[in-house]
Parts: sequence; structure tokens; C-alpha cells
Amino acid sequence: MKVKYNKFSMEIDSMKRYKSLNEELKREFGKKVMKLSIDGGFTCPNRDGSIGHRGCIFCGEEGSGEFAGSRHDPIRVQVESQKRLLSKKWNTDKFIVYFQNFTNTYGPIDRLRKLYYEALSLEGVVGLAIATRPDCLGDEVVDLLSEINERTYLWIELGLQTIHEKTAKFIRRGYPLEVYDEAVRKLKARNIRVVTHIILGLPGESKEDILETVKYVGKTETWGIKLHSLYIQKDTDLYRYYLKNPFPIMSKEEYVSLVVECLRLLPPNMVIHRLTGDGKRELLFEPKWSLDKLGVLSSIDKELKIRKTFQGEKYKNINT
Repeated sequence: MKVKYNKFSMEIDSMKRYKSLNEELKREFGKKVMKLSIDGGFTCPNRDGSIGHRGCIFCGEEGSGEFAGSRHDPIRVQVESQKRLLSKKWNTDKFIVYFQNFTNTYGPIDRLRKLYYEALSLEGVVGLAIATRPDCLGDEVVDLLSEINERTYLWIELGLQTIHEKTAKFIRRGYPLEVYDEAVRKLKARNIRVVTHIILGLPGESKEDILETVKYVGKTETWGIKLHSLYIQKDTDLYRYYLKNPFPIMSKEEYVSLVVECLRLLPPNMVIHRLTGDGKRELLFEPKWSLDKLGVLSSIDKELKIRKTFQGEKYKNINT
């Protein structure tokens, strides 16, 4: 299906009313591409004492990569293990290696270069995805990323979560909004794809607060976005906070409705990398409905169809 309105247009696959990463990669590479999550053995300035010692309030002991490989294994071993695991679900020979856990540009430049190029040398690897913090993108690092971007398919994921300073302080993000803005500017100047992470449902944020963050990211026109449902893991400070100070958790229906509103506000050509969060079953405390990832995604698809709406429908109105 092709949706057109005014000067905007977007290609949407026949099953979705938003521009999914799956379809974007199929268009780029001509077939299904699997993303292989690995742990590069990194830490974070919010954990090693440079900024803080306990990380963001929602971050577990494994960072944000509970489904990645083991940091005790070499990159090659992790990649092969992920290939075997995911080949049961998908049949393909093209892969994106995703450096997921903690801050994957935080370290000596020689080590970064070694790890990135080691991953790229493996059979079937057609690109890299690198998750990091906006405050860990010095000039030397951006130069390396630019070099890699000229050789392969690359995107950089930035954990923004919210534009609201009060919430940012509560979750211990550790940097002001201006740092995110500068990181986006530097990466886009080198034609490096940028993906922004947002968490929906952070304590104290209203629906209006969340939509303000979505609009802000939309105006940056980064290449992609991840919308995460807030979930509480038992190995986090957020879990301990919630036990003492319970706050409202969105129901599945509330979350689905909110995601639809977010999609309508985003640019029609922004690639949607994620629409919900999915923590480890054994660690998840709330919300239990988030364990049914496919059910949540199906509900979002249904709600988009019921409302006869699609990604970008409202974008022209807020940017004219």
C-alpha cells in the first residue's frame, strides 16, 4: 500500500501502516536481514564513576541487552551462537551485528576499531548497529564511525528516553538535552544513520509530556526511532523505587492507543525499529502484558486499521 498526502509520501508494506525496519532492510538488501545482538564487554560512564555508579534507574545488571550473547565469549562465538538460535525462526544469510549492552562507543579507540571490524569480517555480516550515549561521541569516535559508514551499512542508536529535564534527572540519564542535539548534528553531518530511543510511561510523565518528546524527535528527522514500553525488572533501582513508591503502569490498551498517537506524529519516512519493550520473563515484574510482544504488535496494527490512520498522518500539521 502506498499512502500519499500533500508533499509527503511513504511506502508501507501490505501488512503495516508504518515504515518497519524489517521492510526497510528487505528493500535495501533484497531479502530478510537478521539482527544479532552481542555484548562487546563495554561499561558506561554512568556506572564506572565518570558520571555515576548505578546507571540509569531502569537499567539492569546486563545493561539494556538481556537477550544478547555473553560478554565472556569472543565476538565470533557470540555471532555464531545468535545465528544458530535465530535460524530456527528465520532463514537468511544476511546479518546486522548489534552492539547492544551498555555504551558501545565508550572505550579506547583502538579497541573500538578492533571490535567493529572483527564483527564486519564475519560471514554474512552486511552491517553494524551500535547502541551508545550521546555524550560518548567524541571527534575521534565519530571519525571512526564515519570511516565504517563508508564501508558498510551502519546505524547508531542514542538513548534519549525523554526531553523533559525533571524526568531525565529522576532516571539518572546523566546529560542535558543539548548533548543529544549535538550528537545528532555531528552524526547527520557525516551521513550516519541515527536511531533515537524513547521510553513511554516513565514515572511522572503525562500523555502530553510523552507526545512532546515524540514531536521533538520527529523534528530532528533522525533516520529511525525505537518506542519502548516502560517495564520494571527485578534487578533494577526502578524496581526498588516502585515497591516503595508505586506509580501508575499503563494497561495494554492504554499503551496501544498511545503508540498509535505517536506514530501519527512521526515523519512518514522515519524507520520504526521498535514499538514495545520485551524484558526477560524471569526478571520482569511489571507490566506482565509486555511479555506477549506479538500480541501487542498485533493490537497496534489492528488499532491503526480501526482508526484508518497511519504513520505521519499528523506530521504535516505540526511542521507547517
